[in-house]
Amino acid sequence: MRSKIARRSGVLLHPSSFPGPWGIGDLGAAARSFVDFLGETRQQLWQILPLGPTADDGSPYSSYSSSAGNPLLISLEMLAEDGIVPPLTAPGTAAASAFDPHAVRAAKLPALKKAAEAFAESSLHDDFDRFCAERADWLDDYALFMALKDTYPGRSWNLWPAPLARREPAALEQARKSLADLIAFHRFTQFAFFRQWTALRDYAHQQGVRVVGDIPFYVAFDSVDVWANPQNFALMPDTLEPALMAGVPPDYFSATGQLWGNPVYNWEHLQENGFDWWIQRFRRLNHLVDIVRIDHFRGFQAYWQVPHGEKTAINGTWALCPGDAFFHTLEHELGYLPVWAEDLGLVTPEVEKLRDDFDFPGMKVLQFAFDDKGAENPYLPFNFPENCVCYTGTHDNDTTVGWWNSLSKAQKQQVTEFVGTDGTDKIHWALIRAAMASVAGTVVVPLQDLLGLDTDARMNVPGKAEGNWSWRYDQKMITADVKDRLKSATTTFGRTRRYTNQAPKSK
Repeated sequence: MRSKIARRSGVLLHPSSFPGPWGIGDLGAAARSFVDFLGETRQQLWQILPLGPTADDGSPYSSYSSSAGNPLLISLEMLAEDGIVPPLTAPGTAAASAFDPHAVRAAKLPALKKAAEAFAESSLHDDFDRFCAERADWLDDYALFMALKDTYPGRSWNLWPAPLARREPAALEQARKSLADLIAFHRFTQFAFFRQWTALRDYAHQQGVRVVGDIPFYVAFDSVDVWANPQNFALMPDTLEPALMAGVPPDYFSATGQLWGNPVYNWEHLQENGFDWWIQRFRRLNHLVDIVRIDHFRGFQAYWQVPHGEKTAINGTWALCPGDAFFHTLEHELGYLPVWAEDLGLVTPEVEKLRDDFDFPGMKVLQFAFDDKGAENPYLPFNFPENCVCYTGTHDNDTTVGWWNSLSKAQKQQVTEFVGTDGTDKIHWALIRAAMASVAGTVVVPLQDLLGLDTDARMNVPGKAEGNWSWRYDQKMITADVKDRLKSATTTFGRTRRYTNQAPKSK
């Protein structure tokens, strides 16, 4: 182990779930109120999902860029406070209703364009110029990519005119000139997003709260990441479509596996170039958050690749990834980097070894603890290692109340015998206390579980094409009782030590 593990806890909530008048949460007043709640209840961590700009499905895991921020999360009220725009009238959307990505775009993007036009008179231009210069390595390509997406709506980048899809220098230069206004708009949204996010993160630090960010293993095909760096991916030379697609093989949950469609990486090329593209991803995220959770960590040991044209994930093969070499290089370049490994699902001894060789804590989910494995189940708290992160559930799980309501009578009996309650009252608090009492160094609880909400508050149903990622809460839900219970559980089970910036020593 690198250092003694300090006990701590936190809450999982993506900024899109905050209440607010524009149909989606943002980085303004409601975000600060939530951080205050974390501070009042002695939480040390706030876990979020990826912050990138989302496509029409609203999924944070299907982003147009792994480096940019989501413009829809910008607080228009804070832009007014900065003197960039006069106060804007919100469209009257309910403050805590589930958001519709299409409606949010229709309301918020025109307001952001007004803000961009007004920015010409702002006193922040020196800050803007500095921002653009410091982030030119990704911002220039991102702003052009999004301007081209606006110009060719509904088309993925490989279906743009060939000179643009293949990034011929003359075509790119002409596009930069003809789309200058759109490019300027997308630069402005990034300036506004990062300015607000940095202020919010600093505010969290003042409350003793550190932010856990998320880095997906794969990136979306229709993204600036693939368009600007095609050599890093397995693409077909003629159509530029993925030659090999990501997914997972058939298992207990799906007879055909899961075919995600993301292009797999050209790891040989990435390694020849010192993993620079990946290291830059980590470097950029490390500037925004304090801890990095790696989604689909097992991909760094081996990944499932499916040939182009397949309709399911059945006919795929495993391919090895140079994960050990990558993480050694990452440590050499960036030093100690706090990382959590999402090691759920099909985990082999080789994946466990890669995780443990670098002392990355894995994940334990209490909802997985009660099945026919009995006392051998690794998700039961008495089987936890100290170096792990315990969740009642994740963004991909049902809420604890919804999960409980779906259990059989025998399963419910197994749960109640373990947690010591008959389950008739506040089963979510029984699971939260079990997590807090465990030996796990870190505990994270989704806000939905703190609020005792049912299935309709679920964030995501894997495999469901629509209706995900839209849950939002009402500020009135965070009652004095919720605060008192959370603070009591946190204090009782020794998770109130405040976070420090001191990094553990490398091995």
